[in-house]
Amino acid sequence: MAIRGFEMRKVIAPRSLRAASVAIMMASALAACGTSQPSASSKSGHVLLVGNFHGKQGQYQSIQAAVDAAKRGDWILVAPGDYHETADLQAKSLKHADMGGYAGVMIQTPGLHLRGMDRSGVIVDGTKASASEPCSSAPADQQFGAKGSDGKALGRNGVVAWMANEVSIENLTVCNFLSGSGESGNEVWWNGGATSGKIGLTGYHGAYLTTTSSYYGGDGVAATYGVFSSNAQGPATWSNVYGSNFNDSGMYVGACMRLCGITIDHAWMEYSALGYSGTNSGGAIVIKNSEFDNNQDGFDTNTQIAGDPPAPQDGRCPGNGTSPITHTHSCWVFMNNYVHDNNNNNTPRAGNAAAGPLGTGMTVAGGRNDTIMNNRFENNNSWGFLFVPFPDSDTPPKGVTCEGTGGKNVDGLGCIFDPQGNALINNHFKNNGSFGNPSNGDIGQVIFNAGQRSNCFSNNHTTKEAPANLEATFPQCGKLLNAANTGGDLLGQVLCDSGFGDCPAGSKYPAYASTPTMHPLPKHLASMPNPCKGVPDNAWCKAGKVIA
Repeated sequence: MAIRGFEMRKVIAPRSLRAASVAIMMASALAACGTSQPSASSKSGHVLLVGNFHGKQGQYQSIQAAVDAAKRGDWILVAPGDYHETADLQAKSLKHADMGGYAGVMIQTPGLHLRGMDRSGVIVDGTKASASEPCSSAPADQQFGAKGSDGKALGRNGVVAWMANEVSIENLTVCNFLSGSGESGNEVWWNGGATSGKIGLTGYHGAYLTTTSSYYGGDGVAATYGVFSSNAQGPATWSNVYGSNFNDSGMYVGACMRLCGITIDHAWMEYSALGYSGTNSGGAIVIKNSEFDNNQDGFDTNTQIAGDPPAPQDGRCPGNGTSPITHTHSCWVFMNNYVHDNNNNNTPRAGNAAAGPLGTGMTVAGGRNDTIMNNRFENNNSWGFLFVPFPDSDTPPKGVTCEGTGGKNVDGLGCIFDPQGNALINNHFKNNGSFGNPSNGDIGQVIFNAGQRSNCFSNNHTTKEAPANLEATFPQCGKLLNAANTGGDLLGQVLCDSGFGDCPAGSKYPAYASTPTMHPLPKHLASMPNPCKGVPDNAWCKAGKVIA
């Protein structure tokens, strides 16, 4: 596939924030502006209980059994426990394996609410039931999945909402679901039909989710994504989500054209190749009040012609609307986030995610019409922020051309997507660029082709830019550029750091570790304050409160 790739620490406080019909488009836009979201608190439907909570036994011992019995609008509450769910190990479950439509917990009924009673205590565990401990790192404890027609293990996915609208997943931990020969390695996935190039799911909600892995068995046997959506449109929300130890990204939103319609609030992503990745994801997306640290590259959104189509990544508002946050036609907004210390050369890393430039806080690679405002970028040792092209040498989907998606073919590099029409506004930069290579610093911009629409820069607190004087040179977004500008030394350094080209003489970037370091979960990730809120009365909850 493409690049898709709790409690907060030291975040900045907020300063204020072609579907089937126009109504759906506007609902997506409103969701990303925080004015609408899928209902996760309606007191309708039945309640199905899994496990034993406060001495009261539920009707089911496995999450999948409850999911199979549930009907639209029902609630599934899960008691603390280590759940080794195995729906994906049955041959009958692999009908859509080529699109990622299989999982330990497979949800195909729309409108379900899956909620754990304790975030850290409810564990959906990809290891074998005989494992010595929850989320065990022992090689003998790993479960590599059913075998495909070629005899190779497909890998596993954790909890998948498969083409099911309005599914909420909340207040639990998912670990050690590993990649293989199939579309796998994803811990929590709202999947509208991966690789289809179409939207197959509308509306979703995730909150108080922890995703991680303790095991790495090489690039082909590793956890790939944490909290993940693809081919899905809003209205959607993720809040209080955590991800670590992934060889692509801790969270991913992609393949949703300009219909993504998601607000991500209070996310914490660390110890992965990319903290966040988003390929061809646009329209109304807001990422705010979140933290990205100790990744190889903290945050990366990009345009790609073959991976997770259709291209491009375009942040223009649906229906030619205006964002109430930016007061422009840019509804893709990254705001009030803390992006720091993304210098980790010991993360798992694979595929295109491995090309994320080490030591970089945030990269917009071939994206367009995005707004980055009111953030802190600190202690990223290559660059705090980069606007760069994305070179794509993959074969486009049938009927798609490079030029038709806004790219330009360049000999030796393939289809080049330059970043266009993006705005970098009122961000604070501190102590970036300490690797000390030429052009390392706070902000860098590479425009490979002339005739592109300019990015713009305003009121950023910087000490070193490449090329220099970006704010004076590009005060206005969208103007046609008469010439390319590779930032002097910047192009060569980015190619070096990302592995796309040879390194200029004297360049010094840390070598990657042969075996990554897998980090334990942080202690005291906040659980949902009241897991009975909005839930109909049942043996565990009464009047919206836990029965002691």
